[in-house]
Amino acid sequence: MGACGCLISIDRRFFPYRILASLPIPTSVSTAHRLGLDPIATPDRLLLGPGPSNAHPTVLQALARTPIGHLDPLYIELMGEVQELLRYAWQTDNRLTIPMSGTGSAAMEATLANTLERGDKVLVAVKGYFGLRLVDMAGRYGAEVVTIERPWGEAFSKAEIAEALATHKPAILAMVHAETSTGVCQPMEGIGALCRQHDCLLLLDTVTSLGGVPLFLDDWKVDVAYSCSQKGLSCPPGLGPFTMGPRAEAKLLARTTKVPNWYLDVSLLNQYWGSDRVYHHTAPVNMNFGMREALRLLAEEGIENAWARHRRNAERLWAGLESLGLALHVPEELRLPTLTTVRIPEGVDGKAFSRHLLDRHGIEVGGGLGALAGKVWRIGLMGYNSTPENVDRLLDLFANELPAFRASAPVAAAVA
Repeated sequence: MGACGCLISIDRRFFPYRILASLPIPTSVSTAHRLGLDPIATPDRLLLGPGPSNAHPTVLQALARTPIGHLDPLYIELMGEVQELLRYAWQTDNRLTIPMSGTGSAAMEATLANTLERGDKVLVAVKGYFGLRLVDMAGRYGAEVVTIERPWGEAFSKAEIAEALATHKPAILAMVHAETSTGVCQPMEGIGALCRQHDCLLLLDTVTSLGGVPLFLDDWKVDVAYSCSQKGLSCPPGLGPFTMGPRAEAKLLARTTKVPNWYLDVSLLNQYWGSDRVYHHTAPVNMNFGMREALRLLAEEGIENAWARHRRNAERLWAGLESLGLALHVPEELRLPTLTTVRIPEGVDGKAFSRHLLDRHGIEVGGGLGALAGKVWRIGLMGYNSTPENVDRLLDLFANELPAFRASAPVAAAVA
């Protein structure tokens, strides 16, 4: 019966009803991997390790909003807001500035995948774990990788960089601005200019500096950079901010081969994030809701005020730790305000104390990576977590509960 009240005749030759009705419905399935679970319940944690940090409550509210389509006009407007606010956070005018759909490691890989062609020489300045990751990634894309190295806890001088550029004549210099494994902030003054003199792109890891440490990509002449969402931006992990300047764009356009990673190919992503808005992949819309709010809050505070807040709270932490007789791994002039490495005292089981803080107090503090494994704690004060209250709470626990974990302490006290 149609809407007009008349009978409608259906030609069943073109109607699959009979075919569908004859299909058997499975009555027996394997239950080998079927689980009966309660609704998810997670404990409250104060994340004072190397990342992620706690997300701002406003960001979490944004993540919980009803999704909309990734080509919805409202979402397209939001995309532009995210791009513009990322430019503000990085202090850059780069046209190609986008959040990669993936964590910071995806953005890291995108910088190399798009700028490298097989056989290109890449100079990596290694002073920690994430410099080594750049070496590994560049090698997988067929680069001729050469390295210079500093001990974990030190930074490179401008003279060392100049000598290496003159010696190796690379197409790309890759550096870590904020080395998460060591707590070192690499001074950048003059390095970009050196790269221009040697016709070399400057690639910079800003994973642990974006939002918390002064960054001036254009003034520093950085050509391509990446970061993450879960540290200084107070957003959960899931997006990897990426930015590419004109010189890096020119190298991308001059490629003789396709970018060897389809998902991270910026020449394709640019058609979605640029004016054409051509579908590339289904974007994580709710993550970008969260990123938009995180960046809005950062702009509301003022980036220079956020940098100052991170510095004040880091100095409060440094002074408190040193007053307890604890040694900091990095000289003060090179320390990151976002991440502090504290040397584990001799005779202390650093891993046991970290586990105690987590189990008894719900506070996460990180251990060392690579060459610093078992030698340092890594304390993060990033984004929403960088407050004097968090500093004082942690210092109080170090003062009152760390002594029980020294080798001379009674066993009962150490496990209480």
